[in-house]
Amino acid sequence: MNLRTIGIVISREYLNKVKKKSFIWTTLLVPILVAGLTIGVMVALMNTKEKTKTIAVADASGIVLPYMEDTETIHYVDVSGMPLDSVKANLGALGYDGVLSVGALNTEEKTVAADLYSSKPFGMELTDNINSRINRAVEDYRIASYNIEGLEQILKDVKANVHLHSYTLGEDGEEKISEAGVYSIVSMVLGIFLFIFVTLFGSMVMSSVIEEKSSRVVEVLVSSVKSTELMFGKIIGVALVALTQFLLWIVLSLTIISIGSAVFGLDKLAGSNPTELVGTMGVDAGQMEEMTAQLTDESELGTVVGTLRNLPVGQIIGLFFVYFIFGYLLYASLFAAIGSAVENEGDTQQLQLPLTIPLMLAYMIALYAFRAPDSSIAFWGSIIPFTSPIVMISRLPFGVPGWEIALSIGLLVATFVLCAWASAKIYRVGILMFGKKSTWKDLWKWLKQK
Repeated sequence: MNLRTIGIVISREYLNKVKKKSFIWTTLLVPILVAGLTIGVMVALMNTKEKTKTIAVADASGIVLPYMEDTETIHYVDVSGMPLDSVKANLGALGYDGVLSVGALNTEEKTVAADLYSSKPFGMELTDNINSRINRAVEDYRIASYNIEGLEQILKDVKANVHLHSYTLGEDGEEKISEAGVYSIVSMVLGIFLFIFVTLFGSMVMSSVIEEKSSRVVEVLVSSVKSTELMFGKIIGVALVALTQFLLWIVLSLTIISIGSAVFGLDKLAGSNPTELVGTMGVDAGQMEEMTAQLTDESELGTVVGTLRNLPVGQIIGLFFVYFIFGYLLYASLFAAIGSAVENEGDTQQLQLPLTIPLMLAYMIALYAFRAPDSSIAFWGSIIPFTSPIVMISRLPFGVPGWEIALSIGLLVATFVLCAWASAKIYRVGILMFGKKSTWKDLWKWLKQK
């Protein structure tokens, strides 16, 4: 293969794609849509408040009503002296959105029965709020029934809140904090990103091959360059186009969101008190205190930051690119071969299935890998070349022996070379085949041709 010729093909593929109106419009519209959606949600959080619901309460127990305190989204009205059937029959006329019926207190089981009636279903937020208040009323009643002075405080004092801190020991005995949850999130994000990139970019290569074949442009191209050079030039060119568009999406989206935040004053949302923000959603006071404590727990934040600092970031980034490059090249060469064998994308379903299955399998193993990174399925998934790019990158945050990484990369590179050779043979014949729907039998026949 002539590298200069491949470079010319790459340049042509790249420039042809980025000059297209579809590329320009997609590059501009996607960030606008993403930014618009993001800003719209933030504006809705700041300015949109659920309409206050008026709930009538018929409390026959005598213990629940005192706990039904008004919030910004719920207003309670005592109707205990009114016939329940009459209230249910005239909800709209009385100005109520619903009626809460609390039965008489069951002194044996120390509980109550509660039913909520409304003309239309309520959201989960409102029903959870009411349910938590009823439960708190029953719990306080049970505590008081023991007649033990200070029992409520005793129960609070004995409640355990121990958090297990994990450390990994280096060869020199150095202790490094390691939070499994942080590793799991990093693992999951890396695996998903690599799955998306390989699948998206590989499909772009196949679409590009089909486009040139259906327009008969490829007949002119193969008269000037070798089909193998054309295939690899297209694979690399499409990758550069996709990376360019992806980077532009990030830059433009962040720019538009920053400008939109300044225009709409959304910077206030970032600096708002978490308690006040959650309070506008109608969350119960007890739940709000617990959430605020989690948000402001400095020790937990320190654990997360310490875990991230102890990650081998350089190794992970370096291996991410290695697995992305060879994983993409492996699948892109196979997608290119499939694209050369058909004349439209509708005919690719049968041939594309054997490539889609290992990608989906790799994705599912990667989602399991962060739960059990050293399990046999995660190990073999990170060694087998068709799943290793996605699975191995998911295992890296948990630490993988050097020999496993070396074996995995070696097998991946060797498989890429073998598949690229096979794909080039199929591509050479298939790119000039017209008027016949190809099958796997045809691809095997083309592969055996000298």
